[in-house]
Amino acid sequence: MKSKVWVFLLSMFLICTKAFALDVYSPYVPKNNEIIFNQSMYKIDVIDPKANTNWKGINYPGLRGANQLIIYTPSFGYRTGTNEYGTEAIVTGDTVTSLSGADSLIPANGLVISGHGQARKWINENVMVGAKISIDYNKKIITSYITSDTFLFTARERIKEVQNMMLYYIQSASNYNPKRTQQNIAKANDLIEKAQKNTEDSQKYASRAIDYANLAMSTVIPYEPSELKGVWIRPAYYNERDIVKNVENLANVGINNIFLETYYHGKTIFPSQTMTKYGFIRQNEDFVGFDPLKIWIREAHKRGIKVHIWFETFYAGNRPPETNAEYILAKRPDWANCRKKMANSTQLDYSVSEHNGYFVDPANPEVQNFLYELLSEIITKYRPDGINLDYIRYPQALDPAYSTYDLSNWGYTKYARTEFKNMYGVDPVLLKTSDPLWYQWKFYRCNKVTSFVRRVSHLCRYNKIAITAVIFPNRRMALDTKMQDWRTWSMNNFVDGFTPLFLTCDDKTAMGLMDEVLRNKSSSTKLYAGLFVTFMNGAATDLIKQIHAARKYALSGIIIFDYAHLTDNYVNTLTESIFRGRKEVVIPSQGEIPVQNKDVKRGR
Repeated sequence: MKSKVWVFLLSMFLICTKAFALDVYSPYVPKNNEIIFNQSMYKIDVIDPKANTNWKGINYPGLRGANQLIIYTPSFGYRTGTNEYGTEAIVTGDTVTSLSGADSLIPANGLVISGHGQARKWINENVMVGAKISIDYNKKIITSYITSDTFLFTARERIKEVQNMMLYYIQSASNYNPKRTQQNIAKANDLIEKAQKNTEDSQKYASRAIDYANLAMSTVIPYEPSELKGVWIRPAYYNERDIVKNVENLANVGINNIFLETYYHGKTIFPSQTMTKYGFIRQNEDFVGFDPLKIWIREAHKRGIKVHIWFETFYAGNRPPETNAEYILAKRPDWANCRKKMANSTQLDYSVSEHNGYFVDPANPEVQNFLYELLSEIITKYRPDGINLDYIRYPQALDPAYSTYDLSNWGYTKYARTEFKNMYGVDPVLLKTSDPLWYQWKFYRCNKVTSFVRRVSHLCRYNKIAITAVIFPNRRMALDTKMQDWRTWSMNNFVDGFTPLFLTCDDKTAMGLMDEVLRNKSSSTKLYAGLFVTFMNGAATDLIKQIHAARKYALSGIIIFDYAHLTDNYVNTLTESIFRGRKEVVIPSQGEIPVQNKDVKRGR
């Protein structure tokens, strides 16, 4: 009886505690000598969204809709589940401890602030590591406070991170020289001391301490000559002079492998005999009159840079096929992929969550033959160093947790339905996820993708060039939502390496994804970390921490997505040590360093 009473009292205590937390609003009160530099408020759209309470976000990962600011607490789950088109701040207690890009871990004693569109803009401009956060749960208002302690918090945390990294390389790397890193840490600590003694100028000194701590981080990772240092490139340069200039820039940065987008949006950058044979657009209109692929490969090889063909396999572009009679799906609408909900429609289906993109059907042998011929032409004519298969999957379906999961699945084409029915006696349109044959239908589609990987593998092996594949590192989600069985490719030695995109700015999340791939691949399959930080406009220190994670996992290299977003800020950081070896750097005088550089503004 007593135990029941205690259980009841404990339950009431928890209920009251939760109610108190939700009903009471306590604005942040500065400590002694603490100065508030910026205070900004924003309207919260939803706290812990559910499909039936946040209709705007029902079709989006994490149930976060367009332009929404969402608060995720531990009641929502383990992670936010969001995609890379927003930004997130992790709050422990009342303090922002880190910023992430997507699918953040939700702290047990805190929350995650997540924003898309305008909400993302507010977070980027008003939330940084060390900021104090208060929430009025009744009015659904969040307030961010940037104080003098915010900058000191950031500086101290950055120094701790650098010291931990430095210790790792002292212990693991022979001939490691930490002198420059230690010098910059010493200068940062000296400025922190000045900030503590000069309250009115604390922001100035603490900001400069962050600059030195960031410089220390950019020098802490040693140069590794054997490491693949790559970048994905969309070749948006339309004459030989500009191509040569950009290849020279890449060489100067220290890039030794480029992944050149060669077939994308259903078009080739070179004049293609295969495309002509099928009646498709002979060459991407932007490049008519010259052959950029030939120039890229020639100039890269002159400088010792390898070229991999970035090939968007089953993706056909996001422009409506009817707008050009020579588009692939305008010529061959029977090749188009479609969802279950559109299986009996005469309209061509597109993937809303993937830029309204159209896809071709991996099950159709004519599709596979066309793509194989196109790859054969590229390999035979241009002799690249490798093939990098992207979009080697079905379009993205909803998570299986959604009740409409089966309707969102792709692959319900006339060809696939007929073949599957001949094999199993059932039209897959009639299958539910609870049906015994659902497993067979799922792996029917997975095996169609795998069969193409196998064919390309034989082609690459015969021509003695590398084959890599862009994969989604969460194996369960890759299987359930994209029909991508990359573990089978690895275990059967169909690929030389994986180039997964880690769609996050958070190094801990990236490490979890690295671990997922490492646990599910064979030892013979190399793993190259595809880093998305630059595309997500993360801080340069985010990029460094993810490269450090890749080093700790002994990965074969890193590839940055993408060249268009590899701005001077990132280049200057990478060439301090990681990509080019150590060099002497002149630190600007105090007046030349802005009070809030990018890393301060972004809170990293």
